[in-house]
Amino acid sequence: METQPVTASRAAEGKRASIVGICCNLSLFLAKLLAGLLSGSLSVAADAFNNMSDASSSLISLLGFKLGEKPADPEHPYGHGRYEYLAGLCVSVLIMAVGIELLKSSFSRIVTPEPVDFTLLTAVILGLSIAVKAGMMIFYRRVGRRIDSQTLIAAAADSRNDVLTTACVLAGALISRVSSFELDGIVGLGVALFILYSGFGLVRDTLDPLLGHAPAPQEVEAIRQKILSYPGVIGTHDLLIHDYGPGRQFASVHVEMSAAGDPLQSHAVVDTIERDFLRERGLNLVVHMDPVADVDTAAGRFREWIAGQARTVDPALTIHDLCVIPGGPEGRTAFNFDCAAPADLALSDDEIRRRLADKVAERYPRCRCDITVDRGYAAMPHPEPPRA
Repeated sequence: METQPVTASRAAEGKRASIVGICCNLSLFLAKLLAGLLSGSLSVAADAFNNMSDASSSLISLLGFKLGEKPADPEHPYGHGRYEYLAGLCVSVLIMAVGIELLKSSFSRIVTPEPVDFTLLTAVILGLSIAVKAGMMIFYRRVGRRIDSQTLIAAAADSRNDVLTTACVLAGALISRVSSFELDGIVGLGVALFILYSGFGLVRDTLDPLLGHAPAPQEVEAIRQKILSYPGVIGTHDLLIHDYGPGRQFASVHVEMSAAGDPLQSHAVVDTIERDFLRERGLNLVVHMDPVADVDTAAGRFREWIAGQARTVDPALTIHDLCVIPGGPEGRTAFNFDCAAPADLALSDDEIRRRLADKVAERYPRCRCDITVDRGYAAMPHPEPPRA
């Protein structure tokens, strides 16, 4: 997972991008409003107010970057980075509001059509607007990806929408001028529906980090592969990632290492993993070390066997945190272990426990087992078995 660390330069880039957006959108609003008033075109005037909402969105983005760079304090020990996510959500809601208003106005214009006096000045203004918005889309996208800002990525999508909607307004006006069809209301309706569709998607995308969405599978696998690259690491599981804003990710993970190894050496490896993730990826990672019995021991052989049996129940099931307790009640050895299962696995927890317990009872009739099923809502380990 590539995470953008929190830096003053990142916040400065975000604020500069927001200021550029405010200036460009205000200029486009004034120019389009003039063209809409002179021509009497509802779609042009609506497009002007769309740019006004974009200027408001840029102002909200600016406030989001400004508030988000505030350092942690006793009341907010993880910082204020989620202000940026809230700013992105506000931008998305404003886009939806503009779409709803344009939808209402377009229906009214379709019911009661009015002639539009489309002039060369209007065409020039709309053409320049398309060029400016295309440039802003590229600018926002580049900066948003570079500093990992969902707010600017949303602004890039909005600028793309503006390119398409203004092009539709211009095309509709030109068609109306050379024909007898009054397309102003129809074009406005199409623009409104497109804005609403895009706004709904942006609301969903900006809500995700606020609600605590699961990390992408490729991010989980990248973290897993890096952890497995360290000496002495046998396997890893129970990865949890918490997002408190861009560059403010915190995570915890269990790392399996040989129980026969030097505990001081194992602790040194764990410390190295934590330092490397913070330095290279900006991820505050806390590692818990789980000792694992070697394969040539009774516990190690059982671990390998039960891991294979779990895969026969379902290939995605993995085993971890095995504890062998000899001489329990009535002299029966107890096998206690966790079984990690995907959140969407059709088998119930009780069914998984029953199937595994039956396999243990068949091979070890005088033993008992206590099985805990972990559902992987946050992040699942890779379905392959741990390294030998």
